[in-house]
Formats: sequence, C-alpha cells, structure tokens
Amino acid sequence: MHNNYYFLKKLTPALEHKIGGLNLLSCFSQNKDELIISFGNNEDQFYIKAFLSASFCCLSFPTSFHRARKNSVDLFNEILQKRVLGTYQYLNERCFSIKLEDGYELLFKMHGNRSNIILLKNSQVASLFNKRLTKDQEIDIKSLDRSIDQSEEAFINSEGNTKLLFPTFGKDIESHINEEGFKNISLHEKWKLVKNTLAQLDKGEFFIRSDKFSLLPFEESKCYNDPITALNDFYVGYVSSSGLEKEKREIVNALEKNIKRSKSFINKTQQKLGEINNKTSYQILGDLVMANLHAIDSSADKVELTNFYDENKLIEIKLKRHLTPQKNAENFYKKAKNQSKEIKNLEEVLESKEFELLKLEEHYVAINKIDHLKDLREYIKKENLIKTTAQQKVNKPYNLFVFQGFDIWVGKNASSNDEMLHHTYKEDLWLHSKDVAGSHVIIKYKSGSPFPASVKEKAAQLAAYYSKRKTDSLCPVIVTPRKFVRKRKGDPPGAVVVDKEQVLLVEPSNQL
Repeated sequence: MHNNYYFLKKLTPALEHKIGGLNLLSCFSQNKDELIISFGNNEDQFYIKAFLSASFCCLSFPTSFHRARKNSVDLFNEILQKRVLGTYQYLNERCFSIKLEDGYELLFKMHGNRSNIILLKNSQVASLFNKRLTKDQEIDIKSLDRSIDQSEEAFINSEGNTKLLFPTFGKDIESHINEEGFKNISLHEKWKLVKNTLAQLDKGEFFIRSDKFSLLPFEESKCYNDPITALNDFYVGYVSSSGLEKEKREIVNALEKNIKRSKSFINKTQQKLGEINNKTSYQILGDLVMANLHAIDSSADKVELTNFYDENKLIEIKLKRHLTPQKNAENFYKKAKNQSKEIKNLEEVLESKEFELLKLEEHYVAINKIDHLKDLREYIKKENLIKTTAQQKVNKPYNLFVFQGFDIWVGKNASSNDEMLHHTYKEDLWLHSKDVAGSHVIIKYKSGSPFPASVKEKAAQLAAYYSKRKTDSLCPVIVTPRKFVRKRKGDPPGAVVVDKEQVLLVEPSNQL
C-alpha cells in the first residue's frame, strides 16, 4: 500500500514542505530502473530515489547520496536549477507532480509495474524516464483528476459498489472491509464501515513490519506518523527482506543440489561395494586353483571345482588358456590384492561422503531457520559455504536448451566452442552450419536412447540460427557423432576437422 492513493495524499504535502522553494540540482540514473533527484540551496538538501522496476516500485528519501564516477547518465537536463513551486496530488489517482519554474513539472505515476516519471512542459509530455512505456507519451494530465461522487446517497444508489465509488481502495482495503463482514451486513452498516475505514485512512498513520506496508493496523507492526520516515524504513526493510530471500534461495538451492549429488554418489558406491562383496573373491579363486593344480588341464579356459569355502558346492572358474594353472592362480592373487585396495578405498570414500552429506543436511536445516540477512551472511562465512554457491555460478561455455528430454548445448563464441568440446563424449552428436562461422552445437547422448529425428532437426535449427546464415530461409547443417570431430594443433579458436558428416537442410530458429 506504499503506492496507494491515500498514502500519496499524505506524502505529497510532506514533500512540498521539504522541497518547496529549493532548486532541482541534479537528475541522473546509475542503475537500471533507478532515478536520483536532488534538490537544494545554500542551507538545505533533499534527495528522492525512485526505484521503478516491474517487480517493485517504491520511492525513498536518502539523507545523502554519492554519485558514481562511471555508468551514470544525466536525465531531464532542461529542469536543472529550476525552482520548486510546490507539489500537486491528483484527485482519486496514484499520481502527483512536483511543479517547477517555467511551466515544467515532474509527474510521478505510481502505477505498480507501469510506474514512470514523466517530464511535462506546459502540460505536454516532454520526455519519459522509462521509455518502454510508450503510451505515457500520450498521457493527458487534465484527465488525471477524477471527481467521483462519494456521498452516502451515491453509495446507496450504487447498492454499496465500492469498486465504482472508491476505485482507489485497491485489494488491501477491499480485503479489509470484507474481513469486517462487508458482504453480509445491511447497506446502512456497509456505509458506516466504509466511513470508519476512510477515517482510519485519513489519520495519517502508517504501519510497517519488515516488507509489509499498510495504512491499517496489523499484528506486530510499527506505527509511523511521518510518511517520509515511514517510506524510508519500509524501503530498507523490503530490500533487506528481499535480499535475504534471494540469498537464502541461492544457498538453499546449491545445498539441495549437493545433497542430491551426495545421495546419488553414496547409493552408487554402496551398490558397487555390494557387487564386489557378493562375488566370490579372487583370493578364494586363487586358493581353489592352487589346491587343484594336478586336476586342471593346462589348455583349459575354464574349470569346475569343489568350493571348500562354501559347503563344497561346485564353482566354475574362468581361466586364461595361455597361462599355466599356477600362473592363473598368481593372477587371481594379484587381483585379490587390488580388490582389497579397491574395497578399502570405496569404504573410505563412502565414509567421507556420508559425513559430508550429514554436514550438508545440517546446513540446510540451519539456513532455513535464519530470518536476518546479516545472520545468513555470517553463517555462510563462518561455515565456509561460499564455495558451495560459487560452484553453482561457474560460467559454462555454452547455453543450454532442453528439447524432448535431450540436452542441447550451443557454444557462446569461438573459444567457448573449443572449451565445450572438452566436456563432450564420442557418443554425443555434433552440429554446425556448413561453410560459415557459427556456434558448435552438441546433443548430449542418453544411454539407451537413440537420437530422434525431431531432436536432430531442432538442434540443427539452433546451429543455423546461431551462425552467419541466421537470416537465410534455409541453411545446410553438418550433423555427425562427436568422435568424427577433431581439433588440430595450431588451429584457430573454434576451427575443427570433420572426418565424416551428414547434412540437414533446416530453417534457422531458436524457438523450442
């Protein structure tokens, strides 16, 4: 509700009290969707910071502001050094103006994701802060004042239609009166409830808790009487809260991925250990061969012997025909030694990974309980979790597309094309537009799944689109298994030799 009409009604005169008579000293932007306006004279200085993104729109009033030396651009130069004559709040509209000398005014249109700041000269649009909102070029400020009959008689005649008489209520106020039973009371009681709500809105009390702002009291909120202080504290709380959620989401997502990988690794390692332990050990095979040297034909490639380690059950043992029975036994003993080392290594790795998983799960629980950005950052630093998030942000040399369950990699530039090849396998498919420069494209192989024709065609369209033939109606594209693509020493970045190829003719497209 920080952009609600009833709040702006209180903010506009408060701003006039602060900036009336001051000169507009500077107006610039150094961050996307952010405009800084400074006012001042020899004694006083006042700043307005307007943050007007599609996801969040809010004004704040920092006590000081240091302009960056780089990436800063001046805007609305024609109003520099113009004196502020006053402010004006438009009737029943989420807009207000700062009136300046020589017929200039800055119109603040606080319309959610369509918010903008518009410079006008003699009531005509001169320029826009957000030029993407082209319809604001046609704005008629004379139509912004909306005179609405909001008398009891009009309310009764409209049968209590608040959306018609009080379009400035918005969702929060509508929700409030509905919670007070608006829909289930008489018309006279409805009017009384509306009048009481309007009285509360007109009190000039503002209630804030973290990232929530309201003109109506709510639990655990702090009450303000100064709209400028209220908006400043709300902005700081919102940025802090949204920053917490963003950073927490990043670290939690990273932990979830690492937990998933760890569980998968542990599961595979346990399966491998189980398979080794369930096999008859090479030590036993060596012992059985040594115990039966006299009974084994030197030219045999297998032999069936009694296993005295397992209730004298018969066991078939494969032998190497070119080796004597004794050499076969020695070979089994060597394998037994290596197998013992492998088991020990797997057990050590498994123990380490299980401990790592336990720590990851502890971090996951702890981080989800943190409610303050400062505490989150301190925890991440203390537990050395910076690497965890950094691992997720490694700049990959390709853009990833997914089509019908297949990953398609598209190289970003010539050097990225070369780097991408280091992460491929011979079973992958390699694609490139024929005879022109362009991105290397890789379709990643899926075990047991042949490449469908539709997937190859889509990857070919991507290869055509990310090449010098992007604007052609049809483009020939080379398709070949990765094993037929090689990089020669001394070749420039992105250059390769293709030993075997198939050509597809496709229309360039990056649409999936």
